[in-house]
Amino acid sequence: MTRSAAREIAIHCAYSLGFSNQSAEEFLAQRLDRENFLSWGKEHTLYQEYPNEKQMQYIQEVVGGVAEHGPELDQYIARYAKNWRFARIPLTASAIMRVAMYEILYMPDIPAAAAINDAVEIAKKYEDEKVVAFINGILGAFIREEFPELAMPKSESVSQED
Repeated sequence: MTRSAAREIAIHCAYSLGFSNQSAEEFLAQRLDRENFLSWGKEHTLYQEYPNEKQMQYIQEVVGGVAEHGPELDQYIARYAKNWRFARIPLTASAIMRVAMYEILYMPDIPAAAAINDAVEIAKKYEDEKVVAFINGILGAFIREEFPELAMPKSESVSQED
């Protein structure tokens, strides 16, 4: 399983946790149970390979962190969502941006460019091109304003590796 696949699973979990009354720990214990996880593989190829220990730790850290820092992450999204009310933002798009922002803010071992590039690529699977452009714009503005030292010139391409 690639980091991108683990990131997409983390996004799925962060999204689904928002509809649960469980704590992040309870939710993840259930969702990441091997048998339960692999049963999802019947519906989605992403779940056909069970995460290794490193990937599992990553998923748990990201989902737990997004749950813990949700209000802070939502404030960043709202700040950079020019002319959009937060309630109007699709829930999938919010989950994607929360994960990317959490990685940028709290996981310095993950390059910001990789977090943003993967967020945009994952968004292309679930959202239309206008929402994908919106996500890209929000994350780009977030990086430029909050971490100008990490911002890439627009002409430089974003690496797929992290």
